[in-house]
Amino acid sequence: MTDLVANNVAAIFATGLLDKFAAVQRELSGEIYLVGGTVRDLLLGRTPGDVDVTVSSRPKRWAERLRQLTGGACVELGRDEETFRIVTPQGTVLDFSGFRQGALCIEDDLRRRDLTVNALAAPLHELLHERNLSVLSVLDPTGGLNDLGQGRIRTISPQNLLDDPLRLLRVFRFAASLGFAIEPETLAQVREYSPLISKVAKERVAYELDAIMATNRAHSAFLGLRDCDLLWEILPELKAGVGMAQPASHHLDVFEHCMEALRQIELVLADLPGYFTEDGAAMESWLTEMPKRLVQVKWAALLHDIGKPVCFGTKEDEQGGRITFYNHDLRGADLFTAFSRRMRRSREDTEATAKLIVWHMRPFFLANNQRKSKLTLRACLRLLRDVGGQLPGLFLLAMADALAGKGEDSPAAIEEEVSGLFSHLLRIEREHVAPVQAAPPLITGHDLITELNLVPSPLFRIILDTIEEAQMEHAVSSRAEALALAKDIVLILEGNSQE
Repeated sequence: MTDLVANNVAAIFATGLLDKFAAVQRELSGEIYLVGGTVRDLLLGRTPGDVDVTVSSRPKRWAERLRQLTGGACVELGRDEETFRIVTPQGTVLDFSGFRQGALCIEDDLRRRDLTVNALAAPLHELLHERNLSVLSVLDPTGGLNDLGQGRIRTISPQNLLDDPLRLLRVFRFAASLGFAIEPETLAQVREYSPLISKVAKERVAYELDAIMATNRAHSAFLGLRDCDLLWEILPELKAGVGMAQPASHHLDVFEHCMEALRQIELVLADLPGYFTEDGAAMESWLTEMPKRLVQVKWAALLHDIGKPVCFGTKEDEQGGRITFYNHDLRGADLFTAFSRRMRRSREDTEATAKLIVWHMRPFFLANNQRKSKLTLRACLRLLRDVGGQLPGLFLLAMADALAGKGEDSPAAIEEEVSGLFSHLLRIEREHVAPVQAAPPLITGHDLITELNLVPSPLFRIILDTIEEAQMEHAVSSRAEALALAKDIVLILEGNSQE
């Protein structure tokens, strides 16, 4: 694994793109290299997501000329270094940079990078000059090829961590994405320099954390972050749960339960039909419809109980003092929202995860009622109305939460209850909700004005929602019945307002 097959290199470029590279190279001269993740992924037999290119001089001019020749778009990415991104009309993403930090040659540039497995380069200019080449030699001044073969993550030098402390986090991101082990000396360096992560722009930190969550090894990465104290620097709210006891339905303290929930959700995601035997396909469809949902629900798994430490209390009963966490779902959503905003994450991602945290107890309330034969259609409809399209995410979270809580008072068959309840709710959605929502409403706001002489107000929404819910329950089925119910609602509300 010391060379790149030239045909594999050419295959990552759209038809005709190498000819355009060659034209610019003839015009501007200089050396041009494939670098970093592009070389690493090709060596691992993977298809690179982007094409990373470093040129010996004038990266801005290179990027501009290629933009002109390809008809693509070009944006500047770098702050301290000249870095540009070109997106060609065919969808190829090219990231251009010059030698970093004043390096005079490609080897010095590579020595200034984060990890040895990312400090690899191949001379693309040789392929541009001679298209019949069979291989391109890989330049490896830091031992990255050996680390790649050994499945090892290793930093190049402590100074490189000091130059950009975000690299502390990238150690774990690449360990998670590649499935590699982190060298002990690198872990020691991360532990020593962990306070420096506070100096990094929050949105950069958020990007790396989300990239970790997008892998199937987020749990092991977050364990590493904890062991190196980096987790406490980024998410100090989690530390309050360390050692905090829970009720007998749990076998772990608050922090370990949160970590276990993240581990369990990764196991569930790896075998959706095994956990949701009737509707695993519905889960899979929900996740693939919007890939960002995976990250949102995994954040919810890790932080669903982040509100417990601030809500800790005890209540005396016949067994003595019972631990309580009243309203921890609401406080947890607030704490998550504050963290997510601190990280400058998007409003959409923040709100989606916060809602899952707010709702995370509701499947268990329904399951408890079902166990007592008290589950009503109305309760199910209320949950469906409130949760809407996030129902699969909520039940993914519920399954992980149930699997992570195995205390002596935990219901024996809670996983089967969660799976069965999800299927039950999907049936209600198909049989009761979808037909009503697909049909014209029985009455509208106009009817409330003309038939009941009401003045438009927020009361209209309450009346119309109540009628729609009654229609889903098959309690009303005609315009006349809907108007009669609307009159009753008004009388009840007016009566309440006069008390």
